[in-house]
Amino acid sequence: MSKKEIRQQMIKRLNNLPFEQKKEQEKNIYELLFGMEQWNKAEIIALTLSQELELSTYPIIEKAWREGKTVVVPRTKKNREMDFVVYSSTTPMETSSFGLTEPLKTLPAIPKSKIDLVIVPGLAYSEKGYRVGFGGGYYDRFLADYKGTTISLVFKEQKLGSFPVEAFDIPLDFLITAEKVKFLQK
Repeated sequence: MSKKEIRQQMIKRLNNLPFEQKKEQEKNIYELLFGMEQWNKAEIIALTLSQELELSTYPIIEKAWREGKTVVVPRTKKNREMDFVVYSSTTPMETSSFGLTEPLKTLPAIPKSKIDLVIVPGLAYSEKGYRVGFGGGYYDRFLADYKGTTISLVFKEQKLGSFPVEAFDIPLDFLITAEKVKFLQK
């Protein structure tokens, strides 16, 4: 299957995931994430503002704020690159050309080296920690020289044994499913 076909299949699969099943998996995934040393030590956490078909990141944002952590969210730039901006309930936001909500272009970015943990979105995941994202390559470009910890939060429906990996694909450090945290040796 091509990555385009995998994306189409996963979007359909996620859109058809029963609400109760999604919520139960989310609850277990949050518990595992919040119990990790990497979460507890992180001061600046990068993640997306989730879309409806994705695992909800809003409980993660709320927990981070309660724990005094800084939350940063992505902002797209030219040449399929992105940076991250501090996010709070008062951060001025706009709609990107992709229809996603992101911080205003005029806000200062946080240096990549200051971000302790990136929760990486995606549609499909391999056993070796590779992912198929939404197709822009933004995260692979950002992660190419990122030195902190990367984690993806994965519904069991998103797991695939393997798929074609390209030279620019960046493997993750951890995959968290409702059942377990999987550390991936690089």
